[in-house]
Amino acid sequence: ELQHLSNLVGKPSENHPLHNSGLLSLDPVQDKTPLYSQLLQAYKWSNKLQYHAGLASGLLNQQSLKRSANQMGVSAKRRPKAQPTTLVLPPQYVDDVISRIDRMFPEMSIQLSRPNGTSAMLLVTLGKVLKVIVVMRSLFIDRTIVKGYHENVYTEDGKLDIWSKSNYQVFQKVTDHATTALLHYQLPQMPDVVVRSFMTWLRSYIKLFQAPCQRCGKFLQDGLPPTWRDFRTLEAFHDTCRQ
Repeated sequence: ELQHLSNLVGKPSENHPLHNSGLLSLDPVQDKTPLYSQLLQAYKWSNKLQYHAGLASGLLNQQSLKRSANQMGVSAKRRPKAQPTTLVLPPQYVDDVISRIDRMFPEMSIQLSRPNGTSAMLLVTLGKVLKVIVVMRSLFIDRTIVKGYHENVYTEDGKLDIWSKSNYQVFQKVTDHATTALLHYQLPQMPDVVVRSFMTWLRSYIKLFQAPCQRCGKFLQDGLPPTWRDFRTLEAFHDTCRQ
């Protein structure tokens, strides 16, 4: 009787070498713990997924774009790589660009300093309206902070404070808009044009408290003047009216 029962016990399938997990098939209570059948299903599903992924990879390689490196082959290697020359501009060139921009706008004064090596920091004073701290890496603007004309822009050791925000909500709004402007004016091939365009946009805040909104015609909305300036027309809008 024991020999008869032992012949009825199924053997683990050799097509799915699951190592010691095959011993789970010897469990007499398959209805309560169907672990082995679940493992087989997961193993089959994994094999099918790997097979279909291989087919998809082959089809995608056949239909690859012509500008990809795999299909261009030797022509891609022969093409000279563009060197990032704009990232290593000499400081004298940066000074000349800033001085030309300073002469373009009489109501705007720009003070350039290099407290931490070659990176330039600008203190832009726009009339008697506001002051802007501009942190530059070569001719690329990394950060801007707008503060009021009478606010302190220096730390206790006499350096420009590039971290603290303005105490006034209106200049905090202008700081956010200036950060958006940095993302809008992007032309890596001509960084001097980007700086000049940004300074032209910044100069439009000379009438921050005098220009009405071009949409609603009001000077104040929720206690704030029009803090947004259109990137193309430089017209003034409230933050909610520009949308």
